[in-house]
Amino acid sequence: MQTTLTTRPKRAAARPPRHARRGPATGRRNWPAGLAGWLWLAVVIVPIYWIVITSFKSQSTYYATNPLVPSGEPTLRNYQMVIESDFPLYFLNSLITTVGAVVPAVVISFMAAFAIVRGGSGRFLRSVNGLFLMGLAIPLQATIIPVYLIIIRLQLYDSLLALILPSIAFAIPLSVLVLSNFIRDVPRELFESMRMDGATEWMTLWRLAFPLTRPAVVTVSIYNALTIWNGFLLPLILTQSPDKRTLPLALWTFQGQYSVNVPAVLASVVLTTMPILLLYVVGRRQLVSGLTVGFGK
Repeated sequence: MQTTLTTRPKRAAARPPRHARRGPATGRRNWPAGLAGWLWLAVVIVPIYWIVITSFKSQSTYYATNPLVPSGEPTLRNYQMVIESDFPLYFLNSLITTVGAVVPAVVISFMAAFAIVRGGSGRFLRSVNGLFLMGLAIPLQATIIPVYLIIIRLQLYDSLLALILPSIAFAIPLSVLVLSNFIRDVPRELFESMRMDGATEWMTLWRLAFPLTRPAVVTVSIYNALTIWNGFLLPLILTQSPDKRTLPLALWTFQGQYSVNVPAVLASVVLTTMPILLLYVVGRRQLVSGLTVGFGK
């Protein structure tokens, strides 16, 4: 019996895809995008540069020289004038209002988000979540009259508590939405393992969910702090005494007091912006991490 051996032709080695055979990118420069980036940088930097250099000019120098040229004889007289005009009191009022509103709002929002995510599909929790989402659609300007009437009824008008309570209410909806999305992405197996180890829901909240969602907590804290610090409508409507003014409202009245002294006004702008800039520098890594994770989802 004769067997015939057939030799199969050797198959050519599979060639890699065309995109895989290409070498490293040659790094083409996107000139339109680069030009647009430099243009946007100039739009942002030039006003900041003008504010800073003008705050070190005297009133006579400001009107006699080019606005974009630094002064040959910089002075701190404008900053001294601002500080002597009850600026520390306004700064303290803004600090108390911001901290007193951000801390309770973030704590309440974090616990509410944890209950919404971990509470299952209960009708009550779903209705609460829907109520928070409805709060995102209601602007502050549309509720200022009811808020004013409530504050009057509670006899809190012309006090810092009148600014803190509405600020907490308006900071909660967005905070709950952001934090619930982060808590929902925590693996359920981690919660179950902690429950098997005997941990309560309270322990799971602070020892598991809080460390894993810290970037989101820092993100909503900085966002709410920035919003409350720059708030103008609530202090304008709910306060009357000069010793209850916050920095944005005091800046407006200070501008009226020194209507022709532009360097003094800009010096107060610089001092008002410094705390927010310092807060961003301290929490920059956590803020960028939280925003990156949020966009990656």
